[in-house]
Amino acid sequence: MQYPVDVFIGSIRDYKGSRPSAIAKVQVDGELTLTERGLAGDEQAEKKIHGGPERALCHYPREHYAEWMREFPAQADLFFAPAFGENLSTHGLTEKEAFIGDIFRWGEALIQISQPRSPCFKLNYHFGIADMSSQMQSRGKVGWLYRVIAPGLVSGDAPLELVSRLSEVSVHEAAAIAWHMPFDEEQYHRLMSAAGLSTSWTRTMQKRVLSGKIEDSSRRLWG
Repeated sequence: MQYPVDVFIGSIRDYKGSRPSAIAKVQVDGELTLTERGLAGDEQAEKKIHGGPERALCHYPREHYAEWMREFPAQADLFFAPAFGENLSTHGLTEKEAFIGDIFRWGEALIQISQPRSPCFKLNYHFGIADMSSQMQSRGKVGWLYRVIAPGLVSGDAPLELVSRLSEVSVHEAAAIAWHMPFDEEQYHRLMSAAGLSTSWTRTMQKRVLSGKIEDSSRRLWG
């Protein structure tokens, strides 16, 4: 399967009421260098929770925007790519069709899905909607992140091509296991067994198994 893709990068800027962020991105044409840390020219404000080898790229399905427009008509003019800070935007590939560990060829590079995107409170300020991050998480329309397993030149002229599927856990299922189900040790082990799952998500699921409880996400969602 091949998916035409639009490409976006952004610089760090200040947000009133929030900490600096690089969520505001712009479309770029032509070739870009993709390294293990992400696209040349793309910045992350808080590297502890954004960016890094296992979160080098963010992908958001473009078809979700129509639902957000219907839900929030007063902000309808905000809901177009790359409003969620995504680097990659496609049609035809959602959380239900994308699987943890999927490897895509993109230009000269190979990228692998590592985890669902974990919405954070900066989205609330970005859209002017007090519970945007919480709504995004509860609906499972979160997108996902990639690690770069083979760097190279990429561009919006080169489609994403699925070349390997390594697990049976979709991004949609991974998000449901993490955020929508009651405590379920069997499901946590199923998620941890998905080839390619990021270290941070593996650590979180293992902590749940050891502690017998689900961590508090309120700080991430509300600031």
